[in-house]
Amino acid sequence: MTETAPKPGIGVAAVVFDGQGRVLLIRRAQPPAAGFWHPPGGKLEAGESLVEACRREVREETGLEVTIGPLLAVVERRMEGFHYVILDFLATALDPDARPQAADDVSEARWVAMDELHGYAIADGFLPILKRAERARRGETLGLHDMTGGGTDFLPP
Repeated sequence: MTETAPKPGIGVAAVVFDGQGRVLLIRRAQPPAAGFWHPPGGKLEAGESLVEACRREVREETGLEVTIGPLLAVVERRMEGFHYVILDFLATALDPDARPQAADDVSEARWVAMDELHGYAIADGFLPILKRAERARRGETLGLHDMTGGGTDFLPP
């Protein structure tokens, strides 16, 4: 019997910062990468724009509302029987003092200072994206931007 390759899925993730410059991390409770810390995110649903999916996933996993900024990275992950193409966006919490609450398929959700990341089991490949997000948060023009406001077309500034 031959093993069938998993069907690729489209995923989104939001690298969210609060008013103190801390990043929002969630610990996944389910595969793939269960137990590792990631930005909140998940699968694009039929009929959703990428931006809508990003906002929904952050809300479902942490209870927080966010604004979505530029597209920072596109990564492909094939692991544990899954195959995803993930679009990572910069995001900002609408309420910079809000406390995340773990929900959906998340075991923990919290704000983490950049200098505390060494104490976390960060998902493979996320640190370079996080460093890029930090630069963009500080005002460097990076990534692809939603030039029309429709959440579907991302172009260089």
